[in-house]
Amino acid sequence: MESKRFQKNDSGFVCTSCGKKVPPNEVTSRDHCPFCLTSLHVDLCPGDRANPCKGRLIPIRTEPHPKKGFVIYYKCEKCNARVSNKAAMNGVCPDDTDLLIRLTANTEDI
Repeated sequence: MESKRFQKNDSGFVCTSCGKKVPPNEVTSRDHCPFCLTSLHVDLCPGDRANPCKGRLIPIRTEPHPKKGFVIYYKCEKCNARVSNKAAMNGVCPDDTDLLIRLTANTEDI
């Protein structure tokens, strides 16, 4: 039997970058800080927390998307992987819209 690709994992956490307490999203899985947008490289498939890297994912750029709102592009500090994720625009404590907009001006390659 094949497992689901997406696993809901909506735990709150303390951000490893800014130190703020991040509440669960309650709409979907919370996987990045809504205050500084930093994440951890912990998933192989969304929500599984099975990635052995565990490095910090630094937001390097965002792009507006007509259906997803904003997409955040990350670079892992530990393994240099490049990953992306949809911004959390709804739910408890949505992402900082001003920061999302500022990151659209970043020209670093994705």
